[in-house]
Amino acid sequence: MIKFAYTILYVSDVKRTAEFYSRTFDFEVRFIAPGDEYAELNSGTTTLSFAALPLAKSNLKDGFQESSLTARPFGLEIGFTTVDVPALVEKALANGATLLEEPKEKPWGQMVAYVRDLEGFLIEICTPMD
Repeated sequence: MIKFAYTILYVSDVKRTAEFYSRTFDFEVRFIAPGDEYAELNSGTTTLSFAALPLAKSNLKDGFQESSLTARPFGLEIGFTTVDVPALVEKALANGATLLEEPKEKPWGQMVAYVRDLEGFLIEICTPMD
């Protein structure tokens, strides 16, 4: 059986990014490696992880495109559900996120907003689709 185990974001500051996600989304920091090169958060059944850019570069000989707030976001997002989208958006902004799209109701009834984290990664904050 195959299981979606984790997502790793390549970031310039692992500890700062892990603390942002912990403060904003109430995820417990499970592990930070010595030297702050890697961190994991308890975020449910899938682990959210962060790797320092130099560590990530050592794994990929041809490199990768780094996330940046000065460039448009990648064509992917991390999604978090909540019953109170506006409140979580405000909490994210208070913790340093950048607003990309205000909360709005989609035709199928879901409330959706978009912010970017401290490193420029796209985050969708939305109501659950039960």
